[in-house]
Amino acid sequence: MLTRRSAVLSAVAAVALSAVSAVSARTASATPRTSGRVRLTLPAPGGPHPVGTVSLRLVDTARADPWVPARPYRELMISVRYPARAVGGRPRAPQMLPGEAAGFAAVNNLAHVPADRVDWSATRTHAHQGAPADRDHGPYPVVCYSPGAGDPRSLGTTLCDDLASRGYVVVALDHTYDATAVQFPGGHVERTVLPAEFDKASPDQDRVTALLRKTVAVRVADTRFLLDALPAALPRELRGLPDWDRLGMFGHSAGGFTALQAMHDDPRIAAGANFDGVLAYVQEDGDRGNLSTVAAEGLDRPFLLVGKDGNDLSTVPSWNALWRHSSGPREGLSLRGAEHATYTDVEAMLPQIAHRLRLPRKTVVENIGTIAPTDAITTERACLAAFFDHRLRGREDTGPGLPGDRSRARSFVG
Repeated sequence: MLTRRSAVLSAVAAVALSAVSAVSARTASATPRTSGRVRLTLPAPGGPHPVGTVSLRLVDTARADPWVPARPYRELMISVRYPARAVGGRPRAPQMLPGEAAGFAAVNNLAHVPADRVDWSATRTHAHQGAPADRDHGPYPVVCYSPGAGDPRSLGTTLCDDLASRGYVVVALDHTYDATAVQFPGGHVERTVLPAEFDKASPDQDRVTALLRKTVAVRVADTRFLLDALPAALPRELRGLPDWDRLGMFGHSAGGFTALQAMHDDPRIAAGANFDGVLAYVQEDGDRGNLSTVAAEGLDRPFLLVGKDGNDLSTVPSWNALWRHSSGPREGLSLRGAEHATYTDVEAMLPQIAHRLRLPRKTVVENIGTIAPTDAITTERACLAAFFDHRLRGREDTGPGLPGDRSRARSFVG
């Protein structure tokens, strides 16, 4: 989530520079000491439905793990959010499990934030574990979510909870050994290997480019396996709830790249949204060359680009290439005052951390920019919901869905 490098490389570099071991850990998670640490809250969803959630382990036995070849299969964790009928007596799900929280505290992309002084495992989402599904208004369109490189799937909770509350089945995917830490049933935790991979590649530019290509390729393969496996893997009480003929995907940073590249490669994805993810294997967003196939060949289905302040078709060559080469409907905007991490839960969490720990204003601005957090979150949610409402539900096009004062965002066209 650093602001000066590409969607993938920034996260890889930030993690690589962290003063922790880059070796994968497959250990039982211990509950971290939390006394005196800052506890955080997330904004409530804005839709009419209460939200239920389940977490599932998926195993791809046809694929050896590309990051740890000694593992003969690829193991993933996902969270499924859905409109619930009732949530009484059902606990709110944690944003991060203890092992995930410990991994995030040790390795993350937050600039100048003392993450070890935050109780990351204490944050609760607004999704209730195992709540009964609301079948009266289903089946519901499905939207998948991919996080930024090095980020856990839980860092997109603010948008995922909100979208589910508006009548979507939302599936958030962790990319094992890419995400800071992934906790599986039984408690074992797999931590990121990206720092070690980056150390082996740097400063050889060709090897860095190859690493970026591999990172996105693994993520796209994870996504396509998810689409293959999930219909049969859902618990019985959720089967029939998703409408797989109305399928979209969105993501942040490398996850936005993943969403559009998976959409290019897999015709099942009908619409995709990219929050500030460059679409080329480059070190800076403004660098030319090394285009992905989605940027070089374009899309014939609807997509949405949402950039931080200054990221648009004139400054991000890979976005310009995608726009020029696409034949499908397209929308784009950038938020004034936004930074790269504006499009994650950091937008809601960092102001709380800064207030409690008395962090300097420049730390907040460096991570999430100058846009007011309430404005940023409201705008992001409205844009995402309006896009998928139109493209997956066929509702009247309202443009990017900007609420109220549109001066905080700037739409762009090719």
